[in-house]
Amino acid sequence: MALEIERKFLVKDDSWRPQAVAVKAISQAYLTASGTTVRVRMQDGKAMLAIKGKAENFSRLEFEYPIPAADAEEMFAALVLDPPVEKKRYIVPAGNGLVWEIDEYEKANAPLFTAEIELPSEDTSFDRPAWLGEEISADSRYTNRALSRKPYSSWSETEK
Repeated sequence: MALEIERKFLVKDDSWRPQAVAVKAISQAYLTASGTTVRVRMQDGKAMLAIKGKAENFSRLEFEYPIPAADAEEMFAALVLDPPVEKKRYIVPAGNGLVWEIDEYEKANAPLFTAEIELPSEDTSFDRPAWLGEEISADSRYTNRALSRKPYSSWSETEK
């Protein structure tokens, strides 16, 4: 069984930038509106199709498969429900074999920054760097699917 265990946070400042070891350009869009997420993603010229179940606590089923880039481009053109989420993903080592994935959202979701950490179990402890802000793991407004439907730039100040 493929299980994704992930915690997600807002980012308070840019002090993480000198620690970044890689950056990836990502464009992703969603193909379903049901409780199951079906996503197509283009990242650095490579395409992936992901199917994700409903989150329970910090965990959910996740199945991800490489697909031909031409298929992904056709899906983007013909099947997506809402505009794609565009972002840059920075990789920052977190210690103990863990990594932070810091997403700098672009276009309609700018100036949002989030940090995610995938864990081997829900009770795995991890260091919380000073740049880490409020935990938003349980806040569905910050899922990429929700951000494709209602971009961050359209939120009122009281929603942020």
